[in-house]
Amino acid sequence: MKSRLLFGDMKKILIIENQTSTRNLFVENLQAKGFDTIDTEDGLIGMHLAKEQLPDLIVSEIRIPTLDGISILKNLRQNSVTAAMPMIFVSEQGSRADIRKAMELGADDYITKPCQVDELLRAIATCLTKRDILRQEFIVQHENLSETQLSKIQNTVQSDCKLKEVFQFIETNYCHPISLSDVATAVGYSAAYLTNFVRNKTGQSIQQWIIQYRMIAARTLLLETDETVVCIAAKVGYHHTAHFCRQFRQHHDKTPQTWRKEQLSR
Repeated sequence: MKSRLLFGDMKKILIIENQTSTRNLFVENLQAKGFDTIDTEDGLIGMHLAKEQLPDLIVSEIRIPTLDGISILKNLRQNSVTAAMPMIFVSEQGSRADIRKAMELGADDYITKPCQVDELLRAIATCLTKRDILRQEFIVQHENLSETQLSKIQNTVQSDCKLKEVFQFIETNYCHPISLSDVATAVGYSAAYLTNFVRNKTGQSIQQWIIQYRMIAARTLLLETDETVVCIAAKVGYHHTAHFCRQFRQHHDKTPQTWRKEQLSR
């Protein structure tokens, strides 16, 4: 199966489920579909596995031992490395408050038990497809690179573990206010060394790559939702809407509002 933006690997799914029969059923069916799986019955262990293994997606029950699913989600959303990690809840009939809380914290889906395995597989596919579309759009719409240059970068990232780690961190965290120092800390390099390393390998700076991810995400939200520019700016990592609008205009020669209006009128 295809995975990351500039590199490929098997999708890794973390299952947190305290009912052994249900957990085994999910694991067996996901593995049969080509997924790499990690599983546990314990919420606290599940949270630690999420931070250590960095799965592509988490499937979790809400009512589990030691740490409930809502607390896991809240904790992951507060960590810059795991903040954007997709999470699907598969739980006993939850209260309206449970479902609302899960979605407010950024859960990607909420499936009530009993559920069919096919229903879970469709939810996972939908969630991962949305991310893959964003990655593919990034490749297709990258404004500054020719196909030859992009192909060279893809090959470089694929063969360089440290560079791959850099792009993984950016891809996971571009929707938050991250900086060069955040990326450097995550991969264990000094900011100065990382700046030269990435520019020499790709021809662009860390900040340029972060902005590229944000612009693609912003265009997707402008086209596919009716959310305000203020809301979109916050969702793609900007504290200040004016800063977002300025960078958007630098990349598109138009304000976000004008760009949206023109695209939707076509």
